[in-house]
Amino acid sequence: MVVLGIDCGSERTGYGVIDSDGTTHRLIRAGVVRTSPKEPFAERLRRIAVPLREVIAETRPDQAAIEEVFHAANAKTALKLAHVRGVALLVLAEARLAVGEYSPLEVKSSVVGYGRAEKHQVRLMVHSLLGLREAIDSEDACDAVAVAICHATHELTRRRMAAAYV
Repeated sequence: MVVLGIDCGSERTGYGVIDSDGTTHRLIRAGVVRTSPKEPFAERLRRIAVPLREVIAETRPDQAAIEEVFHAANAKTALKLAHVRGVALLVLAEARLAVGEYSPLEVKSSVVGYGRAEKHQVRLMVHSLLGLREAIDSEDACDAVAVAICHATHELTRRRMAAAYV
């Protein structure tokens, strides 16, 4: 199964595409969409949507995953993040992709085994799980790959549970 993971941000939105059976994962593509705070916010949202559509068209994922909005100390930051997340969800819905939504705690637990893991621990485990020789150059892209891995492992569990009850 090919999974697109998205880590939303108003200045940097990471994406990662993996091919996975739920236990073994292979990186297809990872990157980040950058926007400038100097641009009008509506333009920034458009600049996020267009490359996400291109990634979907080029990689043809089977499913997608996105992080849920977390509680930010700054309400304005949380609201901007929610707008970016809404744009990402719209793009995924336009592509008719099933979407898994996961909290940062779920992503870290899935990838590292500990929900309060630090960023560097997530990065280390993503690289280890993918068997990468070269580092993913963006923290945001790496986080997006972690979201995709989380979804792939959850999907495997869902499939196993469904098979057990048939």
